[in-house]
Amino acid sequence: MIKNKLLISFILIFFITSNIAIIPLRKKSAKSYNPPIKDPEIFIDIYKKNKSIEGTTIFADFHNSKTTRIIEVNMNGEIIWEYIIPAQLKRYTNPGFDVEWLPNNNILYVLPGNGVYEINREGKIVWQYKTQKISHDADRLVNGNTLFCFGGGDNKNDPQIQEVNEDGKVVWQWYAKNYFNKQPYNDISSQGWTHTNSVVRLDNENTLISLRNFNLIIEVSQKGNIVWEFDIKAYGRNPHEPKILDNNNLIFACRVRKWDPIIEINRKTKNTVWSFSTKNFDLIRGVQPLPNGNYLLTGRNKIIEITKDKEIVWRLQMKNILKEERPSTPKDSPENYLYKAERIVR
Repeated sequence: MIKNKLLISFILIFFITSNIAIIPLRKKSAKSYNPPIKDPEIFIDIYKKNKSIEGTTIFADFHNSKTTRIIEVNMNGEIIWEYIIPAQLKRYTNPGFDVEWLPNNNILYVLPGNGVYEINREGKIVWQYKTQKISHDADRLVNGNTLFCFGGGDNKNDPQIQEVNEDGKVVWQWYAKNYFNKQPYNDISSQGWTHTNSVVRLDNENTLISLRNFNLIIEVSQKGNIVWEFDIKAYGRNPHEPKILDNNNLIFACRVRKWDPIIEINRKTKNTVWSFSTKNFDLIRGVQPLPNGNYLLTGRNKIIEITKDKEIVWRLQMKNILKEERPSTPKDSPENYLYKAERIVR
């Protein structure tokens, strides 16, 4: 009897330990680094402390197809936090995905053609909304709702903008077809009908929308009426990341051959009051006004902070950006460039 009990105990111990041995260890998807770590492919070659604003910078990093991630770096370019995009979601990062820091210290990010996710600093998904039409931009509103673009292959029957509450219920949406299903807009098609790429809820509760294919930036009321619009064709094409500044001016990026400019206009006169462009800094997709009056700009090969006097006071670059050939369809690996970045000033 004792021998049988010993034999059974041995078998149980062997079974348990054997099963433990074959259970794969789960790697953490997110990690904070204290002290920060240096990535040899990231470097800061301009940093003027007395002219830049202190903070951290968070952005999507998919220049290496083996590690698609979100990283937060300090002013020296050292990584203080990173989040690895789950393997099953890596193919949804093209054509670039938006990352936003939230006041609760969580991170909101968009995966084009898949959905919008909120994660905590441990990498746990605490909220998500899945939709194949989402593209480029999402914002968390002060009421807790989430506002985002339907710019990925949108058609005339799609809403170009949706707002959903915490339960995922659509509480507001806007349809371009109610205003633009006419010439010269109704026959346009390039990665969708409008390819809406940016949306911002303004302080007056109106909504600022960038209709890329139409070369239009519009402001719509809560009822959906267009109360202001601006055609950018005199400056270029493909508007990106428009923002209304504290002085009510409009700032935006657009496409002009190799040198993509940042333009600031007076919204009443629609005249240019400020602009910026520089050699070897193209495909500008991110424009963030900073509390010190500077701007954080993200192009496909670098992130810079500039003053109103057009002085570059901080610049981050990556050594191997744009050197790796990639497929460029949304369901394959992402193209090899930066997209948008945000300076977090606490």
